Order: sequence, then structure tokens, then C-alpha cells
Amino acid sequence: MTTGWKAIATMLAAGCLACTAAGATSVSVVGLFKDKAIVSIDGGKPRTLSVGQMVQGVRLVAADSGSARFEVDGKRRTLAMGQSFAGAPATADRQSVSLTADARGHFAAAGSLNGYPLTFLVDTGATAIAISAAEARRIGIDYRAGEAMRVGTAAGVVPAWRVKFGTVKVGGITAHQVDGMVMETGLDVPLLGMSFLNRMEMTRNGQTMVLTQRY
Repeated sequence: MTTGWKAIATMLAAGCLACTAAGATSVSVVGLFKDKAIVSIDGGKPRTLSVGQMVQGVRLVAADSGSARFEVDGKRRTLAMGQSFAGAPATADRQSVSLTADARGHFAAAGSLNGYPLTFLVDTGATAIAISAAEARRIGIDYRAGEAMRVGTAAGVVPAWRVKFGTVKVGGITAHQVDGMVMETGLDVPLLGMSFLNRMEMTRNGQTMVLTQRY
């Protein structure tokens, strides 16, 4: 039990730092039960919330042993055991979003591209936002009108096209006219590359990454 609570204390400390960095409400999940969740809000003492209960702007919408769904500052988030989230209201016209790493250390970012919902994988090694040709067709992007090129992947060299995405959103952050790439094959998940990330201040603390829009 002592080791478990030490791990929880470390997690809560990280959640508090994420809150400070983003300047918003921080929620960390400590325990999960049917219709109840034990949480720390803004790094405070763990407390039990029942479905429908609101504390410090955090409302528990649903919960079971696998995950809990919260409404934080008007936005809904689903968190598993040990995960945390820091809300991101606008501060001096600069939007922020906090991301939590998965078990493999990868950061997923829910957002949209040209108004179509997507979940990106944050990839600082990618020079631009990259999506598959199938995804581009679903969104309605005429990618073949872009500059044709060939790109090396784990599956070999594949055809690709340079394009410009009109609007890219991640959380409350919106960027316009972002360089992108559409790949014919070899890409299973959209990549949030440096053409978007270069417009952000990136701060990482353990399992939490905070993106703050610079321009």
C-alpha cells in the first residue's frame, strides 16, 4: 500500500505542475468504481466524486472500473486510472492544451483538420502534419493537385504529395494554412508534425505535455 500511495503522490505532483503550466483546472484520476471516481483537483487532496456531482468546476458525468468521463470547464474528457488532464481556457489570447502520454509514452491529440474530427499522434520527427490518402479522400482534399514527391517509410518508398491544410485544431488551439503531406500508403494514424508544433511552446513534465500557441 505504501508503494502505491507514493506512486499516487508522484502522479498528483505531476498533475499540479501541469495545472501551473497551462493555467487551468487540473484533474488526476486516483481511483475508479461504478458511478464513482477518486480524483485530485488542482493537485489537492484526493476526494470521491459521484456521478452528477460537481466540485471546483469539475463534474463527473459517468464512471466504471475502466474509465471516468468528466466535464471540465464546459468540456468533456474521458480519463483512465492514473491519467490526468489540465483544461485550457484562453489566457491573454494564447490557447493551451495539456496531453497525457499513453502506456507506450506516445501523446495523442484529439482535434480536427478542415473541420473533420481526427486524433493525431504527436511526432516531433515529422516535418509536417501527415495523413493517409484514404483520410484525405474522406475529408475531401484534392491532394493530387499538390506537389508530388516520394517518401521513405518503414514499408519502403511511397508516393506522397505536399499540401496546405486550411484549418488545424487541437483542443482550443486553431492554426491556419499549415503545411501538410498526404501519403499514399504506410501511414496508419495522422501525425501532428513540426509544421504545427513549431507554432507552439512545448513543455513536458513526465507524462504530461503542454502545448501553448505562440502565433
